[in-house]
Amino acid sequence: MATSIVTAEIDVDAPIRAVYDQWTQFEEFPRFMSAVERIDQLDDERTHWVVNIGGVEREFDATITDQVPDDHISWASHGEKLHTGRVSFVPAGDGTRVSLEMTWVPESFTEKTGAALGIDERAAKKDLERFKEFIEERGRETGGWRGEIHGGSTREV
Repeated sequence: MATSIVTAEIDVDAPIRAVYDQWTQFEEFPRFMSAVERIDQLDDERTHWVVNIGGVEREFDATITDQVPDDHISWASHGEKLHTGRVSFVPAGDGTRVSLEMTWVPESFTEKTGAALGIDERAAKKDLERFKEFIEERGRETGGWRGEIHGGSTREV
């Protein structure tokens, strides 16, 4: 089973707190992530994703495995669909550098071809560009969650 590793980063002209807080609003992801049709926040740690990649709809549950406000969020999917990732936030001048790394297993011919041609990496970069536009145009986040998660233990900050 070959995995695909996708990386992308972008500098956002907004304070780290606003950028991080917006990223914690998972149900807003369809507004800037092209493959995401819907995300349901089940609780502080668990989300249910519906994505459409190359015309193939997939659903999976994911758990936030590690989260530190204004620093990073890591996640992993449940079940047979492998999807893990980490997004990091670092001050960059007056703004914030957002760095994304995801690992997933392409299954269909279309997914495997897209991964081999780097289409998934280009899509991630475009999604980050749309995220940047979303937060910069609004001038503020739509909400935020400031808790910490470490290995299944959640703590409000």
